[in-house]
Amino acid sequence: MATIHELPRLPASEPDSDNRSYQKLAAGIAALITEGEFNVGDRLPSERALADRFNVSRTLVREAIIVLEIQGNVEVRGGSGIYVCAPAPGAAAPVSAYTLSPGPGPFELLRARCLIEGEIAAVAAESRKDSDLDRIYSALAEMREKMHDKEANEAADRLFHLRIAESTGNSVLLQMVTAVWDHTKAPIWSQLEAHFHTPALRRASQDDHQRVFNALLERDADEARKAMRAHIERVISEFAQAWR
Repeated sequence: MATIHELPRLPASEPDSDNRSYQKLAAGIAALITEGEFNVGDRLPSERALADRFNVSRTLVREAIIVLEIQGNVEVRGGSGIYVCAPAPGAAAPVSAYTLSPGPGPFELLRARCLIEGEIAAVAAESRKDSDLDRIYSALAEMREKMHDKEANEAADRLFHLRIAESTGNSVLLQMVTAVWDHTKAPIWSQLEAHFHTPALRRASQDDHQRVFNALLERDADEARKAMRAHIERVISEFAQAWR
């Protein structure tokens, strides 16, 4: 097994340049396993070491590792590391950049949401009607009531964001937010949430959403933008922390 210090640095490549980047990186890491650089039971280098080797971001490595975990190539052991797994009987073919879903990765999606929904919240603060506030508050209250029901809480969370987009009166903005949220149904998102989505995260999100609502109530566009961006940036930081 090669040590981290022995890993050669690969030339700068394309992984950060297109919407299939994490799939390509997953295929590249899988190739190291297939070629015998890492054997079953071996611990892979850290995310930082892999990021240096492939000249990509650590969050991109995390997305690639999630793909490999879904495929059964690796096992993530919280507090220990990432280990190569033996192929299960009847397992899917090795990871390929061309066989995986072409959708965006979770961090790419969250960064887009931060930009798009921050501005939408600002517009909504100025354009919303009282009837819009009623619908937004209803979703917020549903989130609070379903705090211990993850699926119901997530449905109310999604509705909260859609109601804000709806309150702008711009159907294109609503379509954009709907499309972005639809991507969170992908397996890679569900697997990432399995590692990092906790009751504490839901409680923190509830507080974030309340701050967004308060800004909408006060028609404070700057505060609405700031509160929405802070909410999504916190989720990004939660998903980027050390494996549990």
